[in-house]
Amino acid sequence: MNGSEIKEQRHLTVSRILSSVSAVALLGGLITTGAIAQDQTKKDEKAKKDVTQLEEIVTVGTRSRGRSALDSPAPIDVISGSDFENQSSNDMSTLLRTVVPSYNVSAQPISDASTFVRPASLRGLAADHTLVLLNGKRRHRSAVINFYTAGDSNGAQGPDISVFPPVALKQVEVLRDGAAAQYGSDAIAGVMNFKLKDDNSGGTLEAKYGSTYAGDGDNLQVDGNVGLPFTSEGFVNLSASYSKASATDRSVQRADAAALTAAGIPDVPNPAQVWGSPKVDYDIKLIANMGVDLSDTMHFYAFGNFAKKKAENGLYYRNPNSRAGVYTTGSNALVADLDGIGTGISCPSFAAGDAAGLALISDNSTAVGANCFAFNEIFPGGFTPSLSGVVTDMSGVAGLRGTLESGMTYDVSFSAGTNKAAFTVDSINASYGPNTPRIMRAGTFRQSEQDLNVDLTYPVPVDAFYGDLMLAGGFEWRNETFEADAGDPESYDSGPLADQGFSGGSQGYVGLSNQASGVFSRSNIAFYLDSEAEIAQNFLLTGAVRWEHFQDFGDTANVKFSGRYDLTDWMTLRASYSTGFRAPTPGQANIVNVSSVLQNGVLVNSGIIPPTTPLAEQFGGKPLGPEKSNSYTIGTVLRLGGIDLTVDYFNVNVNDRITVSSFFSITSEEAALLESQGISGATSFANFRYYTNDFSTNTKGIDVVATKSIDWDEGVTNISLSANWTKTKVKHYTPGLLDNIRIRTLEEGMPHYRGNLTVTHHQGKWRGLARLNYYGKYFNGHLSYFELTPGAEMTVDLEVGYDVTDHVGIVVGASNLFNNYPDLNPYATGWGAKYPEFSPMGINGGSYYARLRYTFD
Repeated sequence: MNGSEIKEQRHLTVSRILSSVSAVALLGGLITTGAIAQDQTKKDEKAKKDVTQLEEIVTVGTRSRGRSALDSPAPIDVISGSDFENQSSNDMSTLLRTVVPSYNVSAQPISDASTFVRPASLRGLAADHTLVLLNGKRRHRSAVINFYTAGDSNGAQGPDISVFPPVALKQVEVLRDGAAAQYGSDAIAGVMNFKLKDDNSGGTLEAKYGSTYAGDGDNLQVDGNVGLPFTSEGFVNLSASYSKASATDRSVQRADAAALTAAGIPDVPNPAQVWGSPKVDYDIKLIANMGVDLSDTMHFYAFGNFAKKKAENGLYYRNPNSRAGVYTTGSNALVADLDGIGTGISCPSFAAGDAAGLALISDNSTAVGANCFAFNEIFPGGFTPSLSGVVTDMSGVAGLRGTLESGMTYDVSFSAGTNKAAFTVDSINASYGPNTPRIMRAGTFRQSEQDLNVDLTYPVPVDAFYGDLMLAGGFEWRNETFEADAGDPESYDSGPLADQGFSGGSQGYVGLSNQASGVFSRSNIAFYLDSEAEIAQNFLLTGAVRWEHFQDFGDTANVKFSGRYDLTDWMTLRASYSTGFRAPTPGQANIVNVSSVLQNGVLVNSGIIPPTTPLAEQFGGKPLGPEKSNSYTIGTVLRLGGIDLTVDYFNVNVNDRITVSSFFSITSEEAALLESQGISGATSFANFRYYTNDFSTNTKGIDVVATKSIDWDEGVTNISLSANWTKTKVKHYTPGLLDNIRIRTLEEGMPHYRGNLTVTHHQGKWRGLARLNYYGKYFNGHLSYFELTPGAEMTVDLEVGYDVTDHVGIVVGASNLFNNYPDLNPYATGWGAKYPEFSPMGINGGSYYARLRYTFD
């Protein structure tokens, strides 16, 4: 049996284990608790215990009183703050991936800004198809637009949820259902509501250290939370988090770099190109939440956050024998005549990599050596640029809510938030020759948003109904601004050697020019109506309609209908239908970016230009319009004794989706024209792209969530299973605007199958957790190397905790306990990536951690 057959056999065996364990867990619960399902007394006791996360009260998806997740007409996951404590990762997206069945996020090495703000996918859609709320209020977007990334989010601009420290969270509600009619733009895939802690006493201090089995990626995190009284009628809850992490390296030496070393070329970096997690110099997160009762019927609230993170990551290696515009021109070495061509001492012409020629011009004691220059003199073995980013996020919300004598409730709030991403490149501008700076500010992007909301609810008694008809309505004004600030001139301009063939702009990531910088704003207003009523004791119906007017593209209207019907005490049916939309962001409509990408194995400069640029219009560019969707969900909730099981099928059509186009080649005349129109660096373009509403998709899937709690004489065991199947089909696209790799990435870039089986046990001072994570096969089609389809994988997480005292606890654990890696990249030596770069399970292998926790009253 060969290696691939062994691997396939392992996958088959593991899949069978997963299926068997899941079946045993569920069927065992059915057998042992079947009689309990008929015992009303024990059912009441179970309800009082409220032991499962699905019984938590939720507020997302309804304007009425809070309901339990099981009683909601749409699928909702509820993750408690303690669920986040039982994981090794410090990243919120990674934490959510283990508990929400259709939530996916992957590694993003060498993906420019996406390395620092990773996009995530809910229900197989893009990162900006999910609306993010904090305490029920809309969050602002990240300033980072995902130009070069995997899966469904290429071109997306979504919120940055990594700024929320887990220690600050009371719970997270994930509505897996379209909700644009209720909340507005972006809520196509669903809504995530992060609810902050509101304790007025007590607190937590925690320190955690971890590392990978490979000995890199050391990480340290220190968290704190404290609740304080605010007068006798209120609270202030404060949270802080500080962390840092070293980089990881899962690379092999590139074949071309190894050949240089074998040929005796000095100073060849090894590895020449690093694939792994970025170095995080610091990651600071602060959150405050407060509220106070001004009277029996009026409450004031305010909350906000500040976060700042600096991270660094490598870019693509520049080979001294082949990097055009830096080391070579055609097949010859690129040699600078410092006193000017045709003036004074002339410079020799010789083949790229010719040792004798390089030695001649490197001898500065001669007239030729003093006047002639090649970058081999500074970087004889080539060099690898790096990009660092400082991401700063802050927000503030204040509001009043209360109840009038008529029974009407009101909630009036104002929020403001901003996210700033400032980039610095450690590289060269070849056109400056030996005088090139090394460290250059490459520009800053800033996203700012302000929201004014008025929300009203009013109960109307209806004799024919089991409960009141709850009417809701409201108004929203929102303004968003995308700002692009220029970097250092040397990061984007052309120096004195440009006319000799040396490339302008910083290598790896060209800075933003003054001409391309600017401020781009848009505002919109919205009105909505919402209704919800229990028609009968076992029958709930809801409906919503929303109208919005956008300053740039006009009006949009959307509706949603949903219902829940209790067939029996143990079986509920639920369904919903909704239309939705996502407005194009000012950033997507106006962004200019220049980065190095690989095409057909060649590293070239590629630009992204606004779709309304005359050149883009020649290739089909036009002003962006909204994405539009329609979707439905059908599901069931089963209470089978001690087992709570939900199964939901979803089907989402998204039309006029926004993405970056295919690459279009550019002539020297077209590049010069772009330069004259303010697109600095265009003369170095090999091609360009732009944002476009070009294609439609159908995404369908099934989510399964099951929980079971078992009370023993001396402890409690909780079992939860979450599983998802999702499939996307691209349709109605323009040939030439969407290439085959992009289509296949949209359809297969994320696993069709995902699953997690988690078992926790609490007994006395001890507690333990075991988790099985399953990732199906997927398509890895980044430009870095040939297309790959890595196989399915499984990882195991294990954690053990012990309470030393009533206030002090220690925890040790391992993520990916058995150090499993994705399939090896068969083309690894081509670009240095040992594993598929966008693996959903990550490429770092196993890691371990230890945590010390102190709680106080």
